[in-house]
Amino acid sequence: MSGQDIVEILLVEDNPDDVELTLHALRKHNLANRIEVVRDGAEALEFLFATGAYAGRNVENGPRVILLDLKLPKVDGLEVLRRVKADPRTRRIPVVMLTSSREERDIVESYSLGVNSYITKPVDFDQFTEAVRQVGLYWLLLNQPPTL
Repeated sequence: MSGQDIVEILLVEDNPDDVELTLHALRKHNLANRIEVVRDGAEALEFLFATGAYAGRNVENGPRVILLDLKLPKVDGLEVLRRVKADPRTRRIPVVMLTSSREERDIVESYSLGVNSYITKPVDFDQFTEAVRQVGLYWLLLNQPPTL
């Protein structure tokens, strides 16, 4: 697989406005040329485990970070997180919960399942853009992942 095929960020988000804002923030700061967007938890699992529409993909190739919404159609974010962290092929991928939920039980459950970071989406456009920029900077440039 060439470097062009490696996905740096898997964005799992069903809200089209949040998808656009996130992509805009990352591209504006040149943080991710290779972003895969999936719109529900089932599609996220297909991508991550190379099944269904993504059957040709190599599971070993990333992504470098998963930005995961909590409230998703078909399979919710907690179940996606549970499956990612339960599988030896994917458990080392950092997962950042990027959600509007401020519910304590969602935060506790996310960390119990092994989330690497939990960020509540700011409602304000500029704050949202800045939050995504900082997430991208940290996970793509500053964080040192283990070599596989």
